This record gives sequence, structure tokens and C-alpha cells, in this order.
Amino acid sequence: MNRTRLVPGGGWLVRKLCTAPEKASQVKQSGYELRLYRMLSSVETRGETVSQTLNRYIEEGKFIKKYELERCIKELRKYLKFQHALEIMEWMQMRKINFSYVDFAVHLDLISKTKGVVAAENYFNGLPPGARNKLTYGALLNCYCKEAMKDKALAIFEKMKELNYVTTLAFDNLMSLYMRLGQPENVHRLVRDMKQRNLPMNSFTYHVWMNSFSSLNDIAGAERVYEEMKKEDEQKISWITYSNLAAIYVKAEQFEKAESALKMLEKEAKPRQREPYHFLLSLYGKTGNLSELYRVWNSLKSVYPMTNISYLVMLQALSRLKDIEGLTECYKEWKSSCTSYDIRLANTAVGAYLSQDMLEEAELVLEDATRRRKGYLWKIHEMFMLFFLKHRQLDEALSHLGAIASGAKDYGWCPSSEVLNAFLKYYEDEKDVDGVQELQKILKTYNFDPSLLE
Repeated sequence: MNRTRLVPGGGWLVRKLCTAPEKASQVKQSGYELRLYRMLSSVETRGETVSQTLNRYIEEGKFIKKYELERCIKELRKYLKFQHALEIMEWMQMRKINFSYVDFAVHLDLISKTKGVVAAENYFNGLPPGARNKLTYGALLNCYCKEAMKDKALAIFEKMKELNYVTTLAFDNLMSLYMRLGQPENVHRLVRDMKQRNLPMNSFTYHVWMNSFSSLNDIAGAERVYEEMKKEDEQKISWITYSNLAAIYVKAEQFEKAESALKMLEKEAKPRQREPYHFLLSLYGKTGNLSELYRVWNSLKSVYPMTNISYLVMLQALSRLKDIEGLTECYKEWKSSCTSYDIRLANTAVGAYLSQDMLEEAELVLEDATRRRKGYLWKIHEMFMLFFLKHRQLDEALSHLGAIASGAKDYGWCPSSEVLNAFLKYYEDEKDVDGVQELQKILKTYNFDPSLLE
């Protein structure tokens, strides 16, 4: 799901860490502003650059206000079009449009995402002294945390402490880093530090703190955090909180408590929010409650037109519950109505069928996907390879390897360690030394490094 992240420790956290505060605005987009955004978000289709598009817009006699560009940057970041957003900022610089402190921080973040951390460091070091402030320090800290660069993150965090620049957001970034590194015990230390500094804890802070206890198999600790959150500021509790809590209970296999949390999630969700339904579907799939899964699915369908992501979440839940009949109906329904083919749904269907040894059904999905989708269906072919190796059918597995290997590098595919290990296990079980050498030759033929097998 596009805006979700599964933080180590079992919690689903929806709120993403930001590098700098966004300027809030309740002003409805004007027609000009909406047209400008649409033009900037689709420059490739016209064979233009962002700079060319903006220049042409001005040549048409239209005036662009800075806040309109900032809104376009915000929307482009939201939809992960970081290069386009960066090019707007570069155009602003070229036009000598003054940057605010927020702009410097956003620019640093975009440079990190498009050109790497070293480029972001160089940009930060080249900023005028006044622009190296709480926001840009925080943006650089975020870059280090995202890249799991622990030493650099801790060093800049200490510097921020010296300058009195530490904020709740800085602590959130560092907590996420420790969770990513599998060091949840350090989150507790950071929470104590926050409290000593009288820094406010936001919903994200509480959620990560809860997950840190879950990672240590301390469910009572996670519950204490929830109770503290409720006592300190009940307004911070949302459907996301209950989704997070339910995921913690699911991980601990406390399904009754998980379903109680899911009922609270449903109560907290605002009308006409699609995302809570997706979490409900996924989590009910993990509790094993098929009747609740279908109830939520039918409720979602009664409120919204279906999207690929909705069908994907439902298919994944049905696959988990091994409801193959329901999965087949759901997949057929999606296929008959989809306007944009999404290979992830085919992957899910193939995985479900092969897990139940339903080879013919899986092959029909592959055949259909091959007709509908250009390029190499590497994920599906890998699943078939694993299936055939499990069933001791080497020739069929090699056939699927050959089907994607010839053009694999054009699509960035390389045999996964799971697939290679499955081949090696097959040859080991069969005591077939010549087979390993043959596989090395195949890899070399398709320009893969034979040392992958070592």
C-alpha cells in the first residue's frame, strides 16, 4: 500500500516522517493552479522538461506565484515524483526566487532522494549560515536515518542537541532508525530523553514506542503506552492507533484482542475513508476471521468504486485464509472491470494457486498476464520455478528460468537468492554435481555472474 510502512516490531504506521513542516493551506486550488500541476506532473508525455514547461507557461502570458509552485512541489512529493519537484526548485533558484527556511529543507530532502546523501551533505555544507538551522539540520538527520547511517545520524543528533535544535520530529526519525536496525530497546531511552526535555509526543511517537515493546515481546508494555496515550491526550488516538494495536496483537497471536481493536478502528474511521478498510481487510485476514473479512469487503464495495489496490488487499487476505473459491471469484471480478492492469494481482493469484498445487489455474493466469502485460513477468516465473523444483521437475523450472533470463537485465531482474538456493538444494538432493555446472553455464550465457551460486 502506497502510504503505509510496516515498522519492525509488527506495527503498521501510516504517518510518514517529513523532513520539514509543510505550509498548511485551506485555499481551494484555482483552475490555473490545477492546470499548472497537471502540466508539471506529466512532462514526460510531452517530451518536455519541467523548466521548459514553466517557461512556456509564462510565455503564454500567465503569472506564477511562489505559493503555487510550493503546492505543486508538495503534490509531486506526495506522489513520489521527486525529480520533477527538484527541477521546480532548481528553476526557482535560476529565477532567483527567494527560498524560505522550509524551502531549503525541502530542497535538501529532494537532493538526497534523487542524487544521494553525499550530494545532500554538499548542499547542506554550502548553505549560508542562517539557512543551516533547525529545519535543514532536521532534514539532513532524516536523510541519514532513511539510509540507516547510524553513526552520522547520531553525530548530527548530538550537534542538534548542542544547538538546541532537537524537536519531536528529530526524535521520531531516530526512533525509526533504531527500529529499522532491530534495536527497539533504544527507543525507550529516547522517550525518557524526550520527557526530560518536555518535548510533546505526537501520535507517531506513541506508535513507534508501542511497536518497540512489541518487538521485545512485551505486549503489556505496548498496552501501557496505549493507556498513557489515552490519558495524556485522547485526541491523538485515531483509527491508525487501533490499526497499530491490532497488528501488535496479531503478531502475538492474541486474536480476540486484535478483533476488539479492529472494532475500535472501524468506529474511529471517518466516513468515506478508503484506507481504513484496507487495513481492516488485511488484519482480519491475519486473524483468520473470514466472515468479518467479507463483511468489511462488502461494506467497502457499497461505499466506493473499486480500485486495484482494494482488490489486491482482498486477494492477499483470501490467499492467506486459503479461500481459493473466493479468491477466484474476486480475481475474475477485478479482471472483468479493471481499466489498468496491475501485475501484483496476477502475482497474488498465481502464488495462491501454486500453494494449493493448482497448476492449471496458475498457468491460465500466467497466460493471461503474458497477453496483457509487456515485459518480463519475473515474479510469476520465479514462483513457478520454486514450485517445479519443490515437485522435482527440473526441466520445467529451467524452462521458466529461460523464459525471463534472456532479457532480464533490461528490466533489472537477477535471480533471487531464494530461487538460486532452491536450484542448489535440488542438485544437492539429487547429488548432481554436473547440474550445478550446467546452471553456472546458463547464468553465464545470460550475462549473470556465476559466482551468485557460491
